[in-house]
Amino acid sequence: MPNFTEQSDQISREETPWRTVRDNFERRVFRGTAIVLATIAAAYVLWLLIDLLLLLFACALVSLILLTLTNAVRARTRLPFALSLGLVVLGLVAAIGGAFYFFGTTMRTEFAELAARLPAAWESVQGSIRNSAIGAAMLERAQGLAPSGQTIVNVATGALAALGGALSGLVLVLVGGLYLAAQPALYAGGLLRLIPPGARASAAETLDAISVSLRNWLKGQALGMIFVGLGTGFGLWLVGVPAAWAIGLVAGLAEFVPYLGIFVAVIPAVILGFGQGTDTGLWTIGVLIAVQQLQGNLVMPLLQNRMVDLPPAVTIFGIIAAGILFGVAGVLLATPLTIVVLVLVRRLYLEEDKQEVLASGDAPPAPPPPVTEP
Repeated sequence: MPNFTEQSDQISREETPWRTVRDNFERRVFRGTAIVLATIAAAYVLWLLIDLLLLLFACALVSLILLTLTNAVRARTRLPFALSLGLVVLGLVAAIGGAFYFFGTTMRTEFAELAARLPAAWESVQGSIRNSAIGAAMLERAQGLAPSGQTIVNVATGALAALGGALSGLVLVLVGGLYLAAQPALYAGGLLRLIPPGARASAAETLDAISVSLRNWLKGQALGMIFVGLGTGFGLWLVGVPAAWAIGLVAGLAEFVPYLGIFVAVIPAVILGFGQGTDTGLWTIGVLIAVQQLQGNLVMPLLQNRMVDLPPAVTIFGIIAAGILFGVAGVLLATPLTIVVLVLVRRLYLEEDKQEVLASGDAPPAPPPPVTEP
């Protein structure tokens, strides 16, 4: 993983000092006007390129994952960087391929059962609701609001187009992240050279703080996703919900978006649970609540002792803000974007030291205080 502070020091040693130019009033006015106009133009261009910037940010997250795993391999094997990165990539491909090979048939059966049982389960739930006068009135009003066939076709077409775009974007993110991870010093040095020499050291420390904070968040999030996936699948299997492990897989993947992703798994789980009977439906709700309570009150607090401590309220409002501004891609990347914003606020506005911003077990030790001559 590139160290931005070391890169900044090396660039400063290699660069030729700027020549001092005498300043005057006209030059200051011209420079200030040019800076204001350039800032407005740059903000407009960045807004037009927001999709590209989100794609680059996703690539940076992928490269951070690859570099973290590569550094772990190098620390244990003492292999060269290129060979370690190749082993990491091959290991990830083999792990994903092996998972699909060993569990693909089971998962395919689970998802097929999920798709087959959902309509019947929904019909069963509707039948139970119609037994009461209030439920029958609610269903009648809901059916009156049902969309037309053409609307459903349009929605399905749009969903398929969005799915195709998402898959192509995923491929670009994976390839781009691999390229960034293959030459981290090249891209880190190029980014630092765009920063004026006077602000380069502070910017390098800020980038280091962002890098470490995102790496810690990725570690904690990965462990949390594994816990939610296994806990949800095992709990639903115990209470007799069909396709329990498929729902657990969906719940684990959806946990990448904290607090909101779980709703993706709640709907099919509850429908299937009540389709098996009222008792099973209530047990299903209990399992989902128990897993989320353990995740929020036990697992994540333990992980946050060494990971990024992100307040829940900040996370929720960050997801809402990112969704309003950037759409679906913003929701998926809302939490890491929130971490970046928090680090920038603490570094640039509150002027906290890098060690104060990190405050984690993975943070590098603070440098010793300088020795002053008496």
